[in-house]
Amino acid sequence: MSIIIIFLVVMFCLCYGWGLMVKYTLKNVSCTRAFSQPTFFAGDEGELIEVVRNNKPFILPWMRVESRISPYIRLGRQDNLHVSGEMYYCSLFTVMPHQQIRRRHRVKFLHRGYYDLGSVSITAGDMLGLSKAYKIQELSVPVLVYPQLMSTEDLPVPMSRTLGEIVRRQQLLQDPFLVRGIRAYQPGDPVRDIHWPATARTGEVHIRVHDYTAKTRLLVVLNMQSEELQWRDHLAEQDIAVAEYGISLAATLCVESLRAGLAAGFATNMPMAGSKESTVMLPADGTSREEDILANLARLNIVRTQHFPTLLESLTAYSGLDILVLSRYDSDSVREGIRLLEAAGNQVSLHLLEGGGKG
Repeated sequence: MSIIIIFLVVMFCLCYGWGLMVKYTLKNVSCTRAFSQPTFFAGDEGELIEVVRNNKPFILPWMRVESRISPYIRLGRQDNLHVSGEMYYCSLFTVMPHQQIRRRHRVKFLHRGYYDLGSVSITAGDMLGLSKAYKIQELSVPVLVYPQLMSTEDLPVPMSRTLGEIVRRQQLLQDPFLVRGIRAYQPGDPVRDIHWPATARTGEVHIRVHDYTAKTRLLVVLNMQSEELQWRDHLAEQDIAVAEYGISLAATLCVESLRAGLAAGFATNMPMAGSKESTVMLPADGTSREEDILANLARLNIVRTQHFPTLLESLTAYSGLDILVLSRYDSDSVREGIRLLEAAGNQVSLHLLEGGGKG
């Protein structure tokens, strides 16, 4: 009997001692999290890197780290788990004195958007759970998920043809006296453009890349409305998938245009996160333009800011643009907006998204 009493007293002292250590050492326990890179495309996989540090000479028998995580960022171990809204993500550790633990979790990004895991709650305690301590640690763990890009083969045929015509028109404007660089020879390149010094230096055929006398400027205009007489600002759930398709299509058209040497931009009657205004990015080019367009498309909220014909009318302030209008429907008011854009000196084509029709 005395042995049992001694055992209980020892365990109580140990737990009490651990409880005191836990209480006074959590301020020296920290957790950091980061994604393996700051940006991904929807559908990509990456890693969430989690580091826990115990900077005290005491063991923490158990420590739990919790935070909210969007269901659109799916942990590898949860591929078969279906959730709605935000969910909790929890990690459990046993941390030795002055130990650092690093864990890598495979994650899949299911949907475009801007995400931040934010603060974490850290709880630690003794082996028997008689005492524990708790604290909140503020973190910033951001990741930006771009819209998923389509292959050129998956572009709708009329739209692919229109884009091809715009690119060919741009190529006809090349100035033989303006050279912006050199690249490796590709079948079909004219022999007159071979850059002989670079060819001799590298042992492979290189050609001059000419700049353009005038930069073709493409503006992709996306209509978030599902119908002409839509009265609500938000889309119904069944229409959101079509809006997301339109965003991916707009992203693909802009990226393909930029890579073909065009200036590109987009406009839509949707706001970016934190704004209430329609989003308008006028055509431009440059090394960071692709990234800027993808980042802004990733941040779009599927909420209507204004009636689509009103957006079209506001764009008549600009001229000399090639405008691709992506809409769920066609209507007299949309056609009138297109007529006004053409009268302002723009070339405009209308393409109906899947499920579209007359308004």
